[in-house]
Amino acid sequence: MASLSSFRLAVAVAALLVVGSCATELTFKVAEGSSASSLELITNVAISEVEIKEKGGKDWVALKESSSNTWTIKSEAPLKGPFSVRFLVKNGGYRVVDDVIPESFTAGSEYKSGIQL
Repeated sequence: MASLSSFRLAVAVAALLVVGSCATELTFKVAEGSSASSLELITNVAISEVEIKEKGGKDWVALKESSSNTWTIKSEAPLKGPFSVRFLVKNGGYRVVDDVIPESFTAGSEYKSGIQL
């Protein structure tokens, strides 16, 4: 009987490892059209909503989805980084990544969130 329990435990652990290894780390790529007053982020996985908070800001500001996995904000005034990002995972709730986009971001750069989806 003990060997059957051990076998079930081994199968359960193997299943968790397979599921865990399938996760992808969410990244934010700063698109080429970004500037001091415009930020365009491209995510490597599908998410439902994206908001940013500028350094010292109190409010989250929604980005508009312009095409699949591409999120944009345009401002009259220069944006102040580093930027924290809050996003809604499809069927999974909100997540927040603090200071993921640095103040001196460059177009074409990709920033890792540290969050596996």
